[in-house]
Amino acid sequence: MPQVIAVGVGGFIGSCARFGITKLMSRYLPLFPFGTLLSNALAGLFIGLIFGIERQALQLPATAKLFLTTGLLGGLSTFCTFSMDTISFFENGNYLKAGANIVLNVGLSLAFVLIGLLVAKALFHSSAAV
Repeated sequence: MPQVIAVGVGGFIGSCARFGITKLMSRYLPLFPFGTLLSNALAGLFIGLIFGIERQALQLPATAKLFLTTGLLGGLSTFCTFSMDTISFFENGNYLKAGANIVLNVGLSLAFVLIGLLVAKALFHSSAAV
């Protein structure tokens, strides 16, 4: 039961953060779903950092790891919103935006996971492989 609560609380916080990021970004940059992009990239960065730190030095307790990864970062990132935005762009004939959305979300998410892993490795000066 503590694991379910940890995931639920983390998911609540992550979802609220994503909502705030999306509202803020859509207010200032309304022509592209930058809020979803930023949320996905940040989640990628932080999950890479968490797993990288675990590889280098620190093993997180299972409940803390579930809170952070499945809960908080699962709530922060959003594959379904990214997918719906992309389909909407295609349906409206905005093929360039649809393609950019795919490339940016997938590319930046992967790049930010790698950056998180590399930052953790640099912080702990370990020779463990990325």
